[in-house]
Amino acid sequence: MKMRYTVTLSILAGVAVGAAAVQALHAQAKPPAYVVAEIDVTNVEPYDKEYVPPAAKAITDAGGKYVVRGGRTVAIFGQPPQPRIAVMVFESMEKANAAFESSAYNEAKKIGDKYAKFRVYAVEGLLQ
Repeated sequence: MKMRYTVTLSILAGVAVGAAAVQALHAQAKPPAYVVAEIDVTNVEPYDKEYVPPAAKAITDAGGKYVVRGGRTVAIFGQPPQPRIAVMVFESMEKANAAFESSAYNEAKKIGDKYAKFRVYAVEGLLQ
């Protein structure tokens, strides 16, 4: 009889420890960050040749992944978006900020500012 109690208590203790570990891991997870860039390109050819390659490299080197890069846009409500849209996803808001504050991106942005006007913002996503 004592053996059954010992086994039962051991199983319950294991379940409790496992549940606590899962809860702790979930609490540590950070939501992903989505960066949206609305771009009004004034000079397409040098923008595509001089700005896009180093900017895209800076973003991907910093852990960003492009979800949208160009493509057709349609206004559903409100003002229409700029002609070019890019959406990137990062592991966290901190990583997104670090990518756009990096020296590699800032060098690319100096070039991009010659050929386009940017509106860039980040929003936290939902934990999955």
